[in-house]
Amino acid sequence: MNTATLSAARTTPSTTLADSAGLAGRVLLAAMFLLAGITKISGYAGTAGYMASVGVPAALLLAVIALEIGGAIAIIIGFQTRLVALALAGFTLAAAALFHSNFADQMQMLLFLKNISVAGGFLVLAAYGAGRYSFDARRKA
Repeated sequence: MNTATLSAARTTPSTTLADSAGLAGRVLLAAMFLLAGITKISGYAGTAGYMASVGVPAALLLAVIALEIGGAIAIIIGFQTRLVALALAGFTLAAAALFHSNFADQMQMLLFLKNISVAGGFLVLAAYGAGRYSFDARRKA
């Protein structure tokens, strides 16, 4: 082995660590959406009313719940990850603009920035895929 090869080996994270971190990252990104979707089922009327109060038709609530729960599960198991990550990034950006754009309220600004950050995580996931520990990887093998 030459010096360049040894140097590269020392600075490259192990594949197992990278794949494990990818799985953990997917679970952490998706957990919020899974819980939010489930919570919207139990508080359906209140959520529909809140959506209507900002001009979003309550009829969209079923689609929102399906995207949050179905999308979260797909991200966790790594199924159609790039497509689902793009959908959730768009959804999260729309939610930021519709529900958290009152920048005079510091909490709303924080929630807006949280959504922007989460959307960024989904865009990275869309760019690089789910990694080895996913259904997407198994389908390629």
